[in-house]
Order: sequence, then C-alpha cells, then structure tokens
Amino acid sequence: MRALVFLEPPVDVNRDEAAREAAKELAKPAYGQAGDNVISRIIGHILDWIGDLLSNLTGQSTDGRAGLAMLLGLIVLVVIVVLWRAGVLRTTRGTKGQAVFESDRPLGASAYRSQSVEEAARGDYAAAVRSRFRACVAELTERTVLDERPGRTAYEAVADAGRVVPALREPLQPAALVFTEVVYGNRPGTPERYALVVTADEAARHVSTRQLVQE
Repeated sequence: MRALVFLEPPVDVNRDEAAREAAKELAKPAYGQAGDNVISRIIGHILDWIGDLLSNLTGQSTDGRAGLAMLLGLIVLVVIVVLWRAGVLRTTRGTKGQAVFESDRPLGASAYRSQSVEEAARGDYAAAVRSRFRACVAELTERTVLDERPGRTAYEAVADAGRVVPALREPLQPAALVFTEVVYGNRPGTPERYALVVTADEAARHVSTRQLVQE
C-alpha cells in the first residue's frame, strides 16, 4: 500500500476529465449486480458520496483537489466491489448466525411447504418466504443433494447444492437472497419475492438425482 504514496495522481486533475472517468467507472455492470444486502448498502453510500462530489465539482476551484478525492473514492469503491464479488466480504461473521433452520431437528419438506402455502394464503409473505425456502433446503436434503448440516446458511446451501448439481444455482441464488433479506434483513415479504422462492423449491423437487447415483 506504500506504493500508493508515490503513484498518487497529481492534484491538478482536470475536473471534467475526472467526472468522465467517474461516470465510466460507475456505469460498469458489476455495480448493479451486488444485491441489496449489507455490502451493497455500503457500496450505495460510497456511490452517493461520489455523486455528491460530482455535483459539487462545478463549484470547486480548478486546483483539482475535488477530482483527486473523487478518484481516490473510486479506488475504494472498486476494491470493495472486487472483494464482494470474490466472496471475501460475503463470508464474514455477520452471516454465520443466518442459518436456514433454527433447530437441529427441522421439519420435513412437505410440512414446511404446506405451512408456506397457508401463510401465503393469509397474506403473511414474510413467513411464507421463510417456510418455503426451508422446504426447498429440506427437499434437497431428503433427495441427498445436500447432507444434513446444522447451521447451514442460505448462501452455503446454494454453494453446496450448486457443486453437486450446477443447474440448481440459477433458481437457488435469488431465493437465497430473498430468504436472507426477509428473515435476517427485515425486508418485507411480497408475492413477487415469495414466487422466487417457490421457483427454487420447484427446481429442488424436480431435480434429477440420477447423476448422483452415477457419481
């Protein structure tokens, strides 16, 4: 990191050029794929801060100090996004308590599924999301795609199931995000979010286990 001292950009950065570089960086698709969780909210705050710098550039002097601060902020943002996408920030202690099941002796998949249908029927979509994702993970366990592991998080369930059956990653990933946001992030349950979890559960119910026997 000491090298940054010698490679620091000059303070006479042209503000128009800095604004163009910032806009180009922020337009990259990586920043739209982080998901709405703790890390993405941190990134959102940094984006807001950089946006404020951009809006204030027109009122700054031409000494380039605002442009320098903005570029340094972009460096911080890129580092955070890279770490998030690499999984470093997604496996912190904050996720360790976000287990799918609260008990070491969970119910069966059909029981959780019936429970979710009843909860959705009375409009309690937050509870329905929780029960239906638990049905999904229980189904994968019953079908031997997942082993029985107490304390497994939703993201760990996706990773473990995806290693065994790669086709499961696509339906399970958005469902795991919804489950974590609703159950542990105080996000509201909605019919749309519940539908994503139902799709994941249906994928779990219909996944072929023939390849598991062959392996």
